[in-house]
Amino acid sequence: MMDNLSVNIIVSILLLISITALLHYRSKNNKKKLPPSPPALPVLGHLHLLKKPLHRTLINISCQYGPVTFLRFGARPALVISSHTLAEQCFTTHDMSFSNRVQLPSVMLRNMMGFVDYGSYWRSVRQIATVELLSNQQLQATSDTRAEEIKDMVHQLFQSHKLHENSGGLNYFKRLHFKEIIFKLTMNVMLMLIAGKRFYGDKIEDVEETQKFREAIKGWFELTGTANVEDFIPLLRILDLHGVMKKMKWVTELIEEMAQKIIEELRQEGIGKRKTLISSMLEQGKKDSEKYSDFVIRNIAINFLLGGTETSANTIEWAMALLLNNPDILQKGRAKIDAQVGNQRLIQESDLNDLPYLHCIISETLRLYPAGPLLLPHESREEISLRGYDIPKGTMLLVNVYQIQRDPEIWEEPMKFKPERFEDGRSNGKWMAPFGMGRRKCPGEALAMRQMGLVLGSLIQCFDWERLGSEPVDLSEGSGLTLPMATPLEVMYRPRHIMTDVLLQV
Repeated sequence: MMDNLSVNIIVSILLLISITALLHYRSKNNKKKLPPSPPALPVLGHLHLLKKPLHRTLINISCQYGPVTFLRFGARPALVISSHTLAEQCFTTHDMSFSNRVQLPSVMLRNMMGFVDYGSYWRSVRQIATVELLSNQQLQATSDTRAEEIKDMVHQLFQSHKLHENSGGLNYFKRLHFKEIIFKLTMNVMLMLIAGKRFYGDKIEDVEETQKFREAIKGWFELTGTANVEDFIPLLRILDLHGVMKKMKWVTELIEEMAQKIIEELRQEGIGKRKTLISSMLEQGKKDSEKYSDFVIRNIAINFLLGGTETSANTIEWAMALLLNNPDILQKGRAKIDAQVGNQRLIQESDLNDLPYLHCIISETLRLYPAGPLLLPHESREEISLRGYDIPKGTMLLVNVYQIQRDPEIWEEPMKFKPERFEDGRSNGKWMAPFGMGRRKCPGEALAMRQMGLVLGSLIQCFDWERLGSEPVDLSEGSGLTLPMATPLEVMYRPRHIMTDVLLQV
């Protein structure tokens, strides 16, 4: 343990280094024409202005300083964009210039496709994901896996309700922690696609190990979903007073260890025995062991798991909350499903193309509550000029899609939940980018839309839903990378009488 004198000396040296770096940064950029910026503090920059949720703080700053605002998070420069025309320039004209990712010290899984810098490694893993794992052919081949997991969720909800039949039979409304059941579903879907195993529900092989892994995944979302000041102040990062860096190190090591263990299990039992994403990559690795190394396979698998669970679960949760606050839209959506699918079978993925109103509900949910309100931060690879301003190399780019998608100049009645605005192509050409734009756009959009459509469609088709009381659902936003609800959604549900025979057979 260091004594107090040693700590004070280290703190003084680091503070001197931080101030020197700040003065150098100011000297280097004092001749540049930077975008408008609020007054900054030494060392902290504008960190003292940042409140949770971050996207709302940035809205307040943009309203005062304009659609292109320059901030400093510690010594790191940041550009905040809240205009659709400027956002489009960033992802078209300057797409290559902003193609890097911000390397935050707390995000230690940096070799994931979504976080790695632009270059040959990124191009290789992106090609594997988009061509070999997320193509239409592959999505069709894995549709049965998604369908089985969703059927299992429907079955569990139905059986859970039956336990309370003595309280009022099928007319009884049972209370449900909605977010919990949906997160477990999305996690199981992705794990089945990736590794052919579940981490929630029945048939768990190693309960203790599974619990540790679930805690690690939860911890990752909690730690990356907040603005960690340790990422921007080296002194705080070294001292780690809140244990952020230590906890993230544990989370990262456990996730990577578990992913590697799954690879070894699938390799030992025989490649191809289970049709999974990892098995597919191991098979390709026989032809190209460098491109499909364990390092690459592990990071792609982790990217799918972390990128395809919380985001989809949050969107489905927001959609249900909005439907409960707008029961007329819920009834219209159900009527459309009943008319197209009927009541003699469950909705299938193949039905989704014939259910445009369901797609409109999801699109409107993503407009109001995008899964990434600021997208994943980009970083400039070179100095560029934007709207007459000089943007230094190494500047973090934050595009406030949450604010842009509520812009009254683009959307009529922007705060209203109105799926009809997407019917018959009415909103074609209006700016929306919940999955990002340009070369760093999320490659999992098609998978996410299929999964969210089938989950939401199944819940609407099979069950009646009500709020806990007469008051509208609280739509307050929590803090996080993926825009969670401040208060996890709880609902009342019961099986629909007309679907009972189908539910009994699931």
